Amino acid sequence: MRRATGQAAGQAAGQAAAPRRFGRTPDGETVEAVDLAAGGLSATVLTLGASLHDLRLDGADWPLTLGSDDLAAYDGSLRYAGAVVGPVANRIAGARMMIDGRACALDPNEAGRTTLHGGASGTHAQVWRIAALGADRVVLVLRLADGLGGFPGNRTLVAAYRLTAPARLTLCLCAVTDAATPVNLAFHGYWNLDGQGSIAGHSLRIAADHYTPVDADKIPTGAVAPVAGTRFDWREPRGLAGAEPIDHNFCLGAALPGCGLRPAAELRGASGVWMRVATTAPGLQVYDGAHLSLPAPGGLDGRGYGAGAGLALEPQHWPDAPNQPGFPPVLLRPGAVYRQATRFDFGLAP
Repeated sequence: MRRATGQAAGQAAGQAAAPRRFGRTPDGETVEAVDLAAGGLSATVLTLGASLHDLRLDGADWPLTLGSDDLAAYDGSLRYAGAVVGPVANRIAGARMMIDGRACALDPNEAGRTTLHGGASGTHAQVWRIAALGADRVVLVLRLADGLGGFPGNRTLVAAYRLTAPARLTLCLCAVTDAATPVNLAFHGYWNLDGQGSIAGHSLRIAADHYTPVDADKIPTGAVAPVAGTRFDWREPRGLAGAEPIDHNFCLGAALPGCGLRPAAELRGASGVWMRVATTAPGLQVYDGAHLSLPAPGGLDGRGYGAGAGLALEPQHWPDAPNQPGFPPVLLRPGAVYRQATRFDFGLAP
């Protein structure tokens, strides 16, 4: 299914296209899709997981993200593809944590040992509500009940996508709660800027001097280690072809004056398409998509996705923060507001 690029049909006058039915979950909830366009970008966002389903750039005749027109794929290999994951992204050791001296048992959805991306009932698996819609933007809202997945607090989450010229996507995330609870939201899109079956032709730069080493369960050891002299040194662009497996958190530097955004990463494809990422989050999880598996024609435009078909760049707080007192805190209390902003800029080199 080919999407329009630039100003999509029905949006040329700045009018929002009506949401359309995308599918229905096994529980009978309707999932809607909304189409956005501005400048050289067009996008489709799903209410399931507040997911960026598809993104297109003028001059590149292929999707820049991994996705599927079959809703069932989002309950399999593409479970987190394009979704806003949480309420606590990444891993929590032992599926447990302490809040103000009280033990909280969480959903151990990863090999029965850890909680990954909020557990099976995380934000990726929830149908969000469209609160506002324009030709170039959509605001989605999700309410999470106290105790869902073991996390305390009645929480309200907001995800706002906006496209702006010349070719920028901005995602702003907010959350409030009525009880102390950890919040760490992350965007989990898989990027492939070439429209090919692999990211091997891409080069990557990560703006991080340090990373957080992990144990065999991919839980941080608590150390914050320099990347210099290690395979985790991506401060200068390097090709992804032949790179060692990567599923690690990188510790981003200071925010730029005036905007609060930290430079995070730059990804370039052999096609000439490039993407720069900046975020207010203190970390960036980089995952090489080693476990992706979706046979053709399940992916966008009838593609199949195998290992290494897409690269996940996930702005976040550091993994297992509720159990790591030395990491930036993620505890949100009543009366406070969690905020995160991430900006993706795109271009096509001549």
